[in-house]
Amino acid sequence: MTNFPVSTLRSVELGTPDLSASVDFYTRVWGLDVVAEAEDKVFLAATGDDFHVLELKQSDRAELRKITFRARSAEDLKSLFSKTVAAGCVVLRELGAADAPSGGERFVIREPQGSVLEFVHGDRQRQGAIVANRPYRLAHVNINSAQIEALTAFYRDVLGFRLTDRSKLMAFLCCNADHHAVVLAEAPANGLNHVAFLMPDLESVMRGSGQVVDQGFPIGWGVGRHGPGDNVFAYFVDPTGVVIEYTAEVLQVDDSYRVRGPEEWGWPPGRTDHWGIAPPKSDACKKAQISIGFSGA
Repeated sequence: MTNFPVSTLRSVELGTPDLSASVDFYTRVWGLDVVAEAEDKVFLAATGDDFHVLELKQSDRAELRKITFRARSAEDLKSLFSKTVAAGCVVLRELGAADAPSGGERFVIREPQGSVLEFVHGDRQRQGAIVANRPYRLAHVNINSAQIEALTAFYRDVLGFRLTDRSKLMAFLCCNADHHAVVLAEAPANGLNHVAFLMPDLESVMRGSGQVVDQGFPIGWGVGRHGPGDNVFAYFVDPTGVVIEYTAEVLQVDDSYRVRGPEEWGWPPGRTDHWGIAPPKSDACKKAQISIGFSGA
C-alpha cells in the first residue's frame, strides 16, 4: 500500500465565531496543544509527528475552511496539481512555498462540490510521542455530499484514493494502510459531517471521553465499534456545533482487502454498532452533522 500519491490526512482548518473559546476547548478539554499563531490563525498539535493537526480561524460562523493532505513526494505534489486543474478544480493558491508555520511546498484548490483541499510536501514534522488519553493524529474526515458517486470518483480518479467499503449511505476511501482517511456521506447538502482524531487505544477513547464528559460535553454517539473500518468511536459536538470524534483501532488494510457493498453492511433492528451497546445518536449530534458548511459556499 505504498503507491498512493497522497500519503496521509494531515490537518483540517475550522472557522469559528469565537476563536478564544474554540482554542480553550481544543486545548483544555480535547487534548491538543497550541504550537503557533500566525496572523489570524491558531495552530494546534496532537501528540504525534505532525507539526499541527488543526487550524482555527475567526469567522462569522462555524465552517470547514480546508482539509490538508500530505503528498508522498515532490513529484506527486506536482502531478496532483496538474490532475486537479485538469479536473476543473478552482485554484486558490498556486504551487509554491507554504505560508503556514509548518512550511513546505503546497497548493490549494476548491473541488467541484465546494470543499477546499490543500496538498503539501516537505512540511515540518516533529518527534512525536504516544500519550495516553490524548489524540495522536487525525484519523479521518467525513464529508457530506449531495452527489456522493461523483465525489467518490473524484477522490479515486483524480487524487488516487482507493475505495475500501461502501455502505448504504457512505463511501470509505484510503490513501495508506488505514481503512479510511476520507469518508463521504450521502446528504441533502454538501458540507462537513465530522472530524475524527486518533487515540492511542480503546482505553484512551474511554478515558478521554470521560474527561470530556467531566467538562460538561455529553457523548453524542457511542462509545461503540463501527462496521466499516472496525474502529472504536465516541462522538461529541464542540462549542460551535462541529462534530468531532475520538477513535482508535482502525482496521489496517492491504491490496488483498475485499471491498464490501451495502448488502454486506447492516445491523439488526435497534443496533447502531458492532457491539450492540451504543445508544442511538443524540438529536443534537444528528443536527450538527448536517449543519456545518464549507467556507465560501
